[in-house]
This record gives sequence, C-alpha cells and structure tokens, in this order.
Amino acid sequence: MKKCSECSKLMKELSAKTPDGVSYRYFKCTSCGNEIVDMKQLHEVAQKYRELKRFNAKLSKWGLSLGVRIPKELVKKYHFKVDSAVTIIPEEGGITIIPA
Repeated sequence: MKKCSECSKLMKELSAKTPDGVSYRYFKCTSCGNEIVDMKQLHEVAQKYRELKRFNAKLSKWGLSLGVRIPKELVKKYHFKVDSAVTIIPEEGGITIIPA
C-alpha cells in the first residue's frame, strides 16, 4: 500500500480504462481522494498505446524511389487524397510524415 503525499493516509489501488479502452491501475487516497499513477504503471500504459497505435506498411519500388502505402485507417483519419502533399522529417530513430 502507498501513502498519500497530500495527507499521508493509505491509498487504495484501483483500475480504470482510458477512452481508447486501455486498462491501467492507479492509486486513490481513501481519505482526501488524491489520485496518482506511478511511473511503472505509466510506462505500461504507454507501451499498450504504442502497440495499439502501431501501423505496419510495406515499401514498394516506384521508378528509382521507394513508396510507402498508408493504411486506410490513417488515410481516413488525416483526410489524405490522391496526390496529397506531405512533409517528411528525418529523425534519429526513423521518419515522421506530416500532412502538409
């Protein structure tokens, strides 16, 4: 059991779900109602979101370049159309594609 940082009373461990349906655990003070999520729990939720939001795509050869197919769900979410312009930003661990 954790102690509340506000009133030093005991905290109870509870569970809930995010709007996307990702379940997580948190602590709620039985006295003042203060709620916290510890770092371990936060990392677990972040990992679940990374898995939930991950899309796989396949590269194809287009002339001398490579093309990437954008999954239908992302096309709808970002309102991409044929010949839509995007900005590609190289980063250390990969690339970011932003609708222009």
